Amino acid sequence: MSAASVDRWAPAPQHVPRVLAAPGSRLEAHLDRWGSLPRLGSALIDLVAESGLTGRGGAAFPTAKKLAAVAERGGRRVIVNGVEGEPASGKDRVLLRHAPHLVLDGAVLAAQAVGADEVVVAVGRAGDLELAGLQKAIDARWRSRIDGRVHVRVLAAPALFVAGEETALAEFVDGRAAKPTYGPKPFERGILVQNVETVANVALITRFGSRWFRQVGTPDEPGSVLVTLTGTVRTRGVHEIALGTTFDDLFARAGGLSEPLQAVLVGGYFGSWLRAAELPGLRLLDGALAPCRASLGARAVIALPERACGVVELARVARYLAGESAGQCGPCVHGLGSVSGGLVRLARRERSDLPRLVRWIDQLRGRGACRHPDGAARFVASGLETFADEVDLHLRGRCSGFDGTILPVSAR
Repeated sequence: MSAASVDRWAPAPQHVPRVLAAPGSRLEAHLDRWGSLPRLGSALIDLVAESGLTGRGGAAFPTAKKLAAVAERGGRRVIVNGVEGEPASGKDRVLLRHAPHLVLDGAVLAAQAVGADEVVVAVGRAGDLELAGLQKAIDARWRSRIDGRVHVRVLAAPALFVAGEETALAEFVDGRAAKPTYGPKPFERGILVQNVETVANVALITRFGSRWFRQVGTPDEPGSVLVTLTGTVRTRGVHEIALGTTFDDLFARAGGLSEPLQAVLVGGYFGSWLRAAELPGLRLLDGALAPCRASLGARAVIALPERACGVVELARVARYLAGESAGQCGPCVHGLGSVSGGLVRLARRERSDLPRLVRWIDQLRGRGACRHPDGAARFVASGLETFADEVDLHLRGRCSGFDGTILPVSAR
């Protein structure tokens, strides 16, 4: 299937950036760059299926499958997830500031495809800038009547790490506490929840087609992604890269490393650690990362310098994650608290029982009302393996690192 014809500027097929090629937040400039909003209706679902687009929020679920499931149940609402509670990530905030109309285009197109007449864009921990910018964009679109019968509104989500989990966000939009639930998933109730970057890509695919979308990336993992790169690089920030780019090339985009590298955290605080020796030639692809027991996840990459203590960093983040629990199930409330306490003692070089700590971590895997305890367990277990030499030093009352910290534990 081809996209609707467009007589405006289009990114070259193999050109990156794509979503960040937007001309800014003004509606007039947006329409001049991309053209008017195509009208495909339910045909959009087949087009997205052909593109191979997967969710850009972390789970990488096929976007077309979720669209089709919501359409079959009669779409009630589209929720655009820009909560971004992940402290290591800033990509969604950058996209909302730089290309709000591209995000809103994709959300409205998705709503039309599934039969919904309401779009809610949820933003959290972003402050007034993104919220005000989105409201200004929505007001401009309302005056221009470009969204048809779809009603669009923006909503400030609570400052909680778990508020961005899709069931928690759907609960909050319905007026309840932003906590994950055990019940049916939102798509099983006719509610489509998609990340802001995902719907921005939907807007481009609708205009330029599935073949255009596949001109970057790989056959199995097509397209581009936004990566938040921080740590020991010369220029920290958000980069749009083709899937399959190597870590070496990603660092080069940031001006290179600013000091010797010890390890990299990939995927954010539900992600995994990779030693510096594993990185040469390694590509940013879930398929390439799988043998390393890692995935792109939230697409947050933190380069940890050699001078940092990995055990101290693990303990800081584990304590933060334990404090961000929704407080509604034992694995989170008690399990994460125990793991965090054990790591803090290890970081302080106090008496520690490493076998018990490892056992507690194993007991968290696959447990809980949401992915919070499981994701935290993955992060900690990977770190204990990656920083095994430093763990041994701490057990003997020593530390090779310095007193400073690298990993952020707040989203702003």
